[in-house]
Amino acid sequence: MGKGGKDKKAKGPKKKDLKARIKGLEAQVNGPKGPLVSPLAPPFPDLPAIDGIRFSTGAAGVKYKNRTDVMLAEIAPGSAVAGVFTTSATRSAAVLDCQAKLAKRAASGGWAILVNSGNSNAFTGKVGVTSVDAVCAATSQALGIPASRVLTSSTGVIGEPMKHERIVEAVDTIAAGLTPDGMGDAARAIMTTDTFPKGATTTVEIEGKTITIAGIAKGSGMIAPDMATMLAYVFTDAAVTDRALQTMLSEITRETFNAVTVDSDTSTSDTLIVAATGRAGNEPIKSSRSPEGAAFREAFHSVLHDLALQLVMDGEGATKLVEVQVTGAANALDARRVASAIANSPLVKTAIAGADANWGRVVMAVGKSGARADRDKLSIRFGDIVVARDGMRAPDYSEEATSAYMTRARIEIGVDLGMGEASDTMWTCDLTYRYIEINADYRS
Repeated sequence: MGKGGKDKKAKGPKKKDLKARIKGLEAQVNGPKGPLVSPLAPPFPDLPAIDGIRFSTGAAGVKYKNRTDVMLAEIAPGSAVAGVFTTSATRSAAVLDCQAKLAKRAASGGWAILVNSGNSNAFTGKVGVTSVDAVCAATSQALGIPASRVLTSSTGVIGEPMKHERIVEAVDTIAAGLTPDGMGDAARAIMTTDTFPKGATTTVEIEGKTITIAGIAKGSGMIAPDMATMLAYVFTDAAVTDRALQTMLSEITRETFNAVTVDSDTSTSDTLIVAATGRAGNEPIKSSRSPEGAAFREAFHSVLHDLALQLVMDGEGATKLVEVQVTGAANALDARRVASAIANSPLVKTAIAGADANWGRVVMAVGKSGARADRDKLSIRFGDIVVARDGMRAPDYSEEATSAYMTRARIEIGVDLGMGEASDTMWTCDLTYRYIEINADYRS
């Protein structure tokens, strides 16, 4: 017992040291002239050309000046196309239009995807529908395909009518610049608060044919499961049926894009579209249950997983990537509830930002999740360090070792509920002062 009959507290980082540590981390993402590239940013890959896909970008001036803000992708006739979208009840006019077109698949021929950054065209009423129709009509005329085969996405500020005439005026010029090698430029054109462009690619051998898969994404804030302020476009030369592609996309999305969170907020505009041109020459994949389908699904999963993690690595103000692993849950729903409660907890995320080994906040998150849990069966670890088990702090717990682990750029939190066999994994990032700065000044 300490003086006054109080227990002595375990020694941890001093407050002044903690503040200095946080400021040091944030200096990496907030330079004297504004945000720099996230310290977690991976090198941008050399994205290959996909046979049957062409890209172009342009500067329409929707919001930004002196940068490209529109991306156009032309997809060859005969391609399979699939998509998943935000579950928001206030989703944008562009999302509603894409959902309707993919459900009907009217007409025939090629497809086109046109994306603008700077304005989300969300919560803009009938004016928003007019904007979507105008952009689709202009793209249809420029490419000679039905407007029912033009898919659009918009990202940026919510609630402000979009100056779609600026995009309409630029479409012909943008279409004239279509090239198979433009995917990297497309990734940069769709950025908003992103600090780095996001791309991923892989190849897989199927029936002696080399299948190529490549994709791009944007997203930094308003990221949460059920899609987010997140746009992603993935392209492959594999031959896959529409149904098989949609089934695999929906399944893999839960394990990737719906398993990441930056701030628990689900956007109005989230869109993930995949196109498969069939130009690789393999027999069409009809199911992931076949050996060929399983091989394609694994490669497809790797690209979506890579892109999803990059969203978290570019979380607004992020300095650390956090993986939350939950095991021993009574069922899959409980496993996701616990993983989500931990990954979305501001208290957990701020402790990680300050390299504070405050595992009690993980206990709190498990308790509030709504999942079945028993204090005396619960165990918690940070990396390989077991910090709690059997309803109390682990006997060999070391504050010093745990605090040292928390300074890493990649953190792993493991929770075993001891209630069953179900498991789940989610990814998040820390929550820093920079997140507040970015979002407090977003419309300024």
